[in-house]
Amino acid sequence: MDDYRIVIPSAGTGSRLDRLSRHVNKALVTLGNKPIISHIIEKFPVEREIVIALGYRKETLKDYLLMAHPERKLLFVEIDIFEGENSGLGYTLLQCREYLQCPFIFCSNDTIVLEDIPGPDRNWMGYAESADTSLYRSIRIRDGLVYQICGKGASGDARPYIGLAGIKNYKEFWAAMEKVEEGSIEIGESFGLRFLIKECIVPRCFTWFDTGNLHSLNEARKFIHGDMPDPNILEKENEAIWFINDKVVKFSTCEKFISNRVERMAYLKGYVPEIISYSRHMYAYKKVEGDVFSKNPLLSDFKYFLEWMQGFWQYRELDNHEKHFFRETCVKFYRDKTYERVKEYFTRFEELDAKQMINGKKVPRLYDILSGLDWDYIADGIPVRFHGDLHFENILITRKNGIQFTLLDWRQDFGGLLEYGDIYYDFAKLNHGLVISHELVKKNLFEVEMQSGIVNFDFLRKHSLAECENYFKEYLFRRKYDIRKVEIMTALIFLNIAALHHYPYSMLLFYLGKSMLYDYYVGKTRLESSHDRRGIGMKQTA
Repeated sequence: MDDYRIVIPSAGTGSRLDRLSRHVNKALVTLGNKPIISHIIEKFPVEREIVIALGYRKETLKDYLLMAHPERKLLFVEIDIFEGENSGLGYTLLQCREYLQCPFIFCSNDTIVLEDIPGPDRNWMGYAESADTSLYRSIRIRDGLVYQICGKGASGDARPYIGLAGIKNYKEFWAAMEKVEEGSIEIGESFGLRFLIKECIVPRCFTWFDTGNLHSLNEARKFIHGDMPDPNILEKENEAIWFINDKVVKFSTCEKFISNRVERMAYLKGYVPEIISYSRHMYAYKKVEGDVFSKNPLLSDFKYFLEWMQGFWQYRELDNHEKHFFRETCVKFYRDKTYERVKEYFTRFEELDAKQMINGKKVPRLYDILSGLDWDYIADGIPVRFHGDLHFENILITRKNGIQFTLLDWRQDFGGLLEYGDIYYDFAKLNHGLVISHELVKKNLFEVEMQSGIVNFDFLRKHSLAECENYFKEYLFRRKYDIRKVEIMTALIFLNIAALHHYPYSMLLFYLGKSMLYDYYVGKTRLESSHDRRGIGMKQTA
């Protein structure tokens, strides 16, 4: 068909997705390494104009679409009432009416189908072969045509309508939608479709995933893997990273996070991808070909990587004022942030700080351990150009004309500092990725349980990562860095990130960190009791 458009209403709040749509429009919830709406858009020919209705979290959705799909012809309509009284899908559609004065396809922003979507050369409605109509409107079919559109919960031969329809008789459709007093605002597009039954509506069967509810979204995630290998990214509520064609888009709810990332790219030039576009909440860079290091972490590659990083970790000369400020920054970054994150963990997961038996060890309250740490020793950092989140999922290796590395997803700052940070933080981040493999976590190859003050955990490790960890310790020792400090800071990192991740992985991180920190705490106490602090406060030079 020559002349038609597509409308994807995306104004609603997506309440059925709970926390996943707390910070983003539900069309931006991740499915197979990219947002749901990208899967939908890519089902339609590139020359077709697509009308996007914006409301909830409109700015981020619009920014994403312009950044990720610049080749598309997108028409944006801002909906003034998208929640509460007088709102509804019908109202949203009526606001888009002037752009839909031609045959068009209606597609919900949570409808994913596997088959090709035909044009509106006739009126048609998409349905699925499912017996469950409790959550959905449905259709009944007779003699190859839709003869009834039913409300939710219809029984018998009703088949669920999937929120996907072709509308050829658009004038009749809009005339029906004008009947606001009869319920078009609340009922939405299916109200107008009922008036097209007399014009004939053809049913079309699709393999369908309703990504608008958590259960069906999880089913879709099991089935749809995207167009590239899974990079082992662990989902967060306030951040996301998406892969669209030849681009990578990083999203954060924090504007400062994005602006600092963009600014820091200049300091990391030659080691990180170049940002090609950005907005308040996201930036994009061209995808670099290669594999994340975690996919096949060979010891030989790791050795070469550490030598390569010597050029990256450029030492920063500081004057006396800068040295004092850097030490104060390290104290805040390590001590203050740890206390904040631990409190956040206890609040989010409704746990109390207590004495516990962890993997057979009697461990005191975490706050008692933290209060006993030598924070001056921990904060005695070495200022260098830093990455800030240096684990194997953020290291890309390319085997073309030899081995090349690219660093991804760099930290936005180090306690507010953009140009330099503590080399020990990079060491600890690298070490934490050697201990815990995101790939194995995503496969749920770990166990953790807590009952009556007894905590037990275990997790699978890759042999290759254990080899790399052993070599890393040799590397640190050979270059006269403080291995014990790296281990302490690794434990602090586990405690810091526990509150940011999903349960039960959060619990594994927390009690792994607490257990590791206790090992240092006991060792430190024993050394102090014997008045022997050898190796504890060793001064380092870059």
